[in-house]
Amino acid sequence: MKRRNWNELAVGLVVPVAAIALWQWVAVQGWVNENILPSPLQVWRKWVAYLLPLQDFAAYSKNGEGGWMSWALSGELIHDSLGSLYRVVVGFAVGAGLALPLGLSMGASRVVYAWMNPLVQLLRPIPPIAYIPLSILWFGLGNPPAIFLIALGAFFPVLMNTIAGVRQVDGIYLRAARNLGASGPTMFLRVILPAAVPYILTGMRIGIGTAFIVVIVSEMIAVNNGLGFRILEAREYFWSDKIIAGMISIGILGLAIDAGMNKLNNYLLRWHRGLEH
Repeated sequence: MKRRNWNELAVGLVVPVAAIALWQWVAVQGWVNENILPSPLQVWRKWVAYLLPLQDFAAYSKNGEGGWMSWALSGELIHDSLGSLYRVVVGFAVGAGLALPLGLSMGASRVVYAWMNPLVQLLRPIPPIAYIPLSILWFGLGNPPAIFLIALGAFFPVLMNTIAGVRQVDGIYLRAARNLGASGPTMFLRVILPAAVPYILTGMRIGIGTAFIVVIVSEMIAVNNGLGFRILEAREYFWSDKIIAGMISIGILGLAIDAGMNKLNNYLLRWHRGLEH
């Protein structure tokens, strides 16, 4: 199994490595202005500088700002990544926490669906970015407007997938449960909810991906730290290498989050795939 995973990883690295090699070759040939598209080596050096602490350990400890660990984690990239991750986690928790009970209610009850669906369908096409002026008016600057926008971005993917999961439960399961005397609450908890879990988890995976997209946009508008803010700052100073370094950092963090969600999905759905003993 491990060998298979390593083989898949090796295959997955072929295209990125080839793309980086081509990019470096184009940069070495001088076909593009390095201020417009810096080489991978320039980006790597900037990324390392972005990651490393801003001052040496002696000066840091002399100022009484903390020990070795806090110094090692004092770089801009660490602080920006933690800031972005905090907003994603809180915003996703708020959005998914509101969407999940509403989606379960709309999926299980025709009355609730009839009441709520027109409003949901009216609001769903509006992108979270369109709420930026209102979010600043309502919440000012800082984390609250960013979390509000992220919650909006996560809300609708979780909501729609939850509704779909509940409404698409196979009728055979429902009839079998009724024949066995299952009551309403038992039917919901033991049949409908487990059958809808794959849809719900898929919605959560999409929702957290959307939340990570929204956090970058919100940080460019409403906050003064985070990966999105740092990219906007680099654009103002025409630091193309730092822009790309920030973009790569976003990609790495997003990949890690998605991989974690995928692992969680696989673990929770062991029974669904027949892997639970």
